[in-house]
Amino acid sequence: MSVSSTRSSGEEIDELESVCWYHYDLSRHTAEALLLSNGVDGSFLLRNSNKGSDCYALSVRAKDSVKHFHVRQQFGKYSFGFNEFPSLQDFCSHLANQPLLGSETGNLIVLRFPYPRQVEEPSIYETVCVHTVMQTGRHENDLVPNAPALGTKEGYLVKQGAIIKNWKQRWFTLNRNELKYFKDKMFVEPIRTLDLTECSAVQFDYSQERVNCFCLVLPERTFYFCAKSGAEADEWIKILRWKLSQIKKGR
Repeated sequence: MSVSSTRSSGEEIDELESVCWYHYDLSRHTAEALLLSNGVDGSFLLRNSNKGSDCYALSVRAKDSVKHFHVRQQFGKYSFGFNEFPSLQDFCSHLANQPLLGSETGNLIVLRFPYPRQVEEPSIYETVCVHTVMQTGRHENDLVPNAPALGTKEGYLVKQGAIIKNWKQRWFTLNRNELKYFKDKMFVEPIRTLDLTECSAVQFDYSQERVNCFCLVLPERTFYFCAKSGAEADEWIKILRWKLSQIKKGR
């Protein structure tokens, strides 16, 4: 499976799709959560990077953290560290035969287990928060292809009211196919639960007189939210879009 410098971008995408551990637009946040909750030391995956259309990120679990390494694709070649590979096949072969990466601490990171994209998030993912205490005793056999599809994120957003168009801060949680919002983090019962299986789109919104806004389009109404920063809004959009893509694929 050679790659020429004249191959089209469509062919490059098709070739990437043949790599079982390529996860498309998986966000950094979700990659960390998946590898920490359902991976093992040495689990790794490839995903798109927000650095540009020709940039990717190799995310690798190294003990109790996840490291991210830049990969660039240009004219059919893949640049990774100080190495350049003439094809994706050569790049993959290099990772399989010389699976050693140097981290900023000087320690070597070994690529042991590719994390396949067909493996869904495990049920325990609901209680896992990125950068928190790890669960121990998990191994590669815990990767269950038919585990329930979940997604998780939580945090404060400012939400626009339905009738009176005022803005109020609410606590949001994303689990499975449900986006719930609460009056505050301390409350147990949500004000409302939004069913993402009915959602048609999520995107940045510039119609409001506020910054860092995005909207969620449902049949009965379009919901408007504002995050504390552009980066936070982007993270919500990416994980929601990823979740919608999983729903559309019937996972």
